[in-house]
Amino acid sequence: MKRIDRIYNYIESNSEKFTKNNLLEIKGFSAQEIGDSLDILRSNVSRELNTLCRDGKIIKIKNRPVLYFDRKSFEEILSVKLPEDLEEILSIEDFISNDEETNDREQSPFNYLIGANTSLKNQIEQAKAALLYPPNGLHTLIIGSTGVGKSLFVNIMYEYSKYIKKLPEDAPFVVFNCADYCNNPQLLLSYIFGHVKGSFTGAEKEKEGIVEKANGGILFLDEIHRLPPEGQEMIFYFMDTGTYNKLGEADRHRKANVLLIGATTEDPSSTLLNTFIRRIPITIVIPNFEERPIEDKLELIHYLLSKEAQRVNKTIKISSEAVKALIGSATYGNVGQLKSNIQLVCATGFLNCMNTDKCIDINLNLLPLNIKNGAANFEGKLKDNTEVWSRMPKSLIIKPDGNRTFLETDAYEPPFNIYNIIEDKAFVLQEEGMSDHDIKNYIATDINVHLKQFYARFKSDGNRREGLLKIVDKDIVDFAQEIKMLAESRLSKKLNDRFIYAISLHFSALFNRIKKNTVSFSASIELPSSIDSKEYDVAKEIHKLIEDRYNLIIPSVEIEYLALLLNSIQELSHQERVGIVVAAHGTSTATSMVSVAKRLFDAENILAVDMPLERTPSEILENVIEKVKQVDEGKGVLLLVDMGSLNSFGEAITEKTGINTKSIDMVSTALVLEAVRKCSLCDTDLNSVYSYLFTDFRGYTSNINPEGKVGEDHVIITICSTGKGAAIKLKELVEAVTKNIAMNDNIRIIPVGLNNLNHSIEQISAKNKILALVGIANPNMGIPFISIEELIDGSGENILRNIIEGKSVMPCVKGENQIVLKNLCKQTLTEILTFLNPEKIYSLLDDFIKSIESSLNVNYENPAKLRIMFHVACALERMLLNSGLTYDSEDFDLDPEYLKALKGANLIFKEALSIELTDDEIYYMVDVINVC
Repeated sequence: MKRIDRIYNYIESNSEKFTKNNLLEIKGFSAQEIGDSLDILRSNVSRELNTLCRDGKIIKIKNRPVLYFDRKSFEEILSVKLPEDLEEILSIEDFISNDEETNDREQSPFNYLIGANTSLKNQIEQAKAALLYPPNGLHTLIIGSTGVGKSLFVNIMYEYSKYIKKLPEDAPFVVFNCADYCNNPQLLLSYIFGHVKGSFTGAEKEKEGIVEKANGGILFLDEIHRLPPEGQEMIFYFMDTGTYNKLGEADRHRKANVLLIGATTEDPSSTLLNTFIRRIPITIVIPNFEERPIEDKLELIHYLLSKEAQRVNKTIKISSEAVKALIGSATYGNVGQLKSNIQLVCATGFLNCMNTDKCIDINLNLLPLNIKNGAANFEGKLKDNTEVWSRMPKSLIIKPDGNRTFLETDAYEPPFNIYNIIEDKAFVLQEEGMSDHDIKNYIATDINVHLKQFYARFKSDGNRREGLLKIVDKDIVDFAQEIKMLAESRLSKKLNDRFIYAISLHFSALFNRIKKNTVSFSASIELPSSIDSKEYDVAKEIHKLIEDRYNLIIPSVEIEYLALLLNSIQELSHQERVGIVVAAHGTSTATSMVSVAKRLFDAENILAVDMPLERTPSEILENVIEKVKQVDEGKGVLLLVDMGSLNSFGEAITEKTGINTKSIDMVSTALVLEAVRKCSLCDTDLNSVYSYLFTDFRGYTSNINPEGKVGEDHVIITICSTGKGAAIKLKELVEAVTKNIAMNDNIRIIPVGLNNLNHSIEQISAKNKILALVGIANPNMGIPFISIEELIDGSGENILRNIIEGKSVMPCVKGENQIVLKNLCKQTLTEILTFLNPEKIYSLLDDFIKSIESSLNVNYENPAKLRIMFHVACALERMLLNSGLTYDSEDFDLDPEYLKALKGANLIFKEALSIELTDDEIYYMVDVINVC
């Protein structure tokens, strides 16, 4: 008998004796074992085993050492049919169904996580310790780069808490991304803690926050480093006490039992308050993809390919060289980038075999260049460690029904959710103070723009339906086709295929929400569709069809949503839009306004130029030119600027670039929003947009006075030496006063410099009515003037109030309503404080001064109040750091009345903050108030 036959007989006879459990435990026979049993040199055995694999008689199992098993016995034991060209497999478990695997061994959710016994072993132990710690677990911070799997890890922590019975099965798991509202702290805190009715503009009813929703479960705060300091303070107070208050409430009387888990891509020490970090005892660092062992990388590749095989219901075959390239291509995006790359190459492979029964064959030639180059990157890092790579077969075969799964949840709805679009943006617009009428118009425009952008992704007509079927059930798509025919008949107009995609995705999301019991049966905002319209009648008919077809109770508000969709679906054609560039002085003024517009409109035709005061005009001009070039689509660019001097940029830009531009100054958030809304409509042109915004648009609030007459534009001018730094600061203080006075919506504040002051004022007065001048110099032009000193000491506020309200301008006593004092103090406190929140500490400092004034029977003027406030605020921070001052003055004969008054006022901080000034700090305070 030949040597090869002896070896095969040995494997065949012994394989037939195996059971399924034996196979899972022993897995096969090594070359060394066979050689020892048959007295054949190991090298000769290996040579013959490779031949038997190529002949299809045995199967090679990549293990350490490599094992072999009879192919026929393998198929019979596991009840599977192996592909004819398959010679090697990576794992026997891949050929066991999920149900069998689950029945074989009930596992902890963490056991399904790739890397549970290798690169993530320590992290899992930390997570278990945090969740098991009595009584309710320890708050945890997850740190890791983008795409490492932080969200997945947190989801598994939640599943593990239920697995160990620490949480009930129906315990809430609330996910919130802190970056969504990082530019609006008030709105951010409202979402986290909720708000009461009337707490801010648009808060027409009480709203629960996510802390309340997460009561009894876990709250996951993603991108926690984007929390503003006041948000961090409120959260660490909640972690300490378990109590909180909604926005607009003074007392923290609400309680919630919530385990907080945060995630960040940043260094906590540089992005989070030290007082916040100290309250999170467990920190878990998730390693980058590059840091994980080759075993983990291969298993991740296998798993992600399995998901794609399941999604397209096709077997995937991928060469080892392509696997190398995929591993090497994940250079910056970690597992997230790897997943994206795999989806891309699988989609390409799918197109090649879409109408055949062949498997998706992925090789190096199929890969795009940027992924293909990953092979060289992989080889460079593998070096001489060929033993690890030797376990990788020449090709991987992944079947759609043979993938092993582990927990993976996605916090987001399937790709289209009109409810979230409408509700979220309506709330943001309400917070901006916009009227219901304008909100309706904005949402109608936005839905249309959103749909256009979403369906523009479907580039190839031939593959649209196939792409849709990957994410929506065929029955829903077929039903959408029926609805399209019905709507075309009832409305007497032709609808394109985008209607099918919109309805399919909308129904899919709706049914998913009904299944999860998260569907809303009441509308949060009246939608811009008339009940007398044809679209509304068709929507009612569709509503009944859905209920009859799927035997479901569909909310009546769904009729309005469907009517909105019927109104919004329009033919998509590529047309250019007017571009927009917003330029404003300051480090983030323009960016903030553009950010609001982009969040509301998903707009791509708008860019921001922030202009720090130290930048030269030539540098700013070059920056604006670059942005104009980027945003131009062929219909010109609208420049929205904050100062009239920048209007001259338009001519220079047109001359240098040939791009037609128009400029409007006195930019505001409302102006930016309206410009984006008008420019999102493809049939508009630059001249019409400019004319409308310049002459007709007056904001979103009414400019009609009590007599019913439209008021003319009024301005207040702030003056300093340059018209920049101090004048802009002064502008902010004056704005704070005007916003507190009724009927001032058409008042603009314009900062100017001393250079050519009279000429500047004459130019402004040609188009506007100047109410007052505020600043360092009175040009004596017959216009009421308020000095900086008067503005700060309070008398200037009353003068300004009388001017705005049309009363006689008489010398005023120092006012009680100290708006400027409050804003000026808060601005300065923001710059000098590190740990205390200026918004909160100001009221305590004000109470502190009132207590002293009452005890000593004195009234301090504003400058004195500011000096006292700043000194006490710094002293309180020194108390937090245990670094209080030591009073070493030789003159220790301090006024006992002052000491008594200060010690009494000191109790305010003890009660509110559990902080009190030391005696030495109080002694210093005696000196301070003596000077005042």
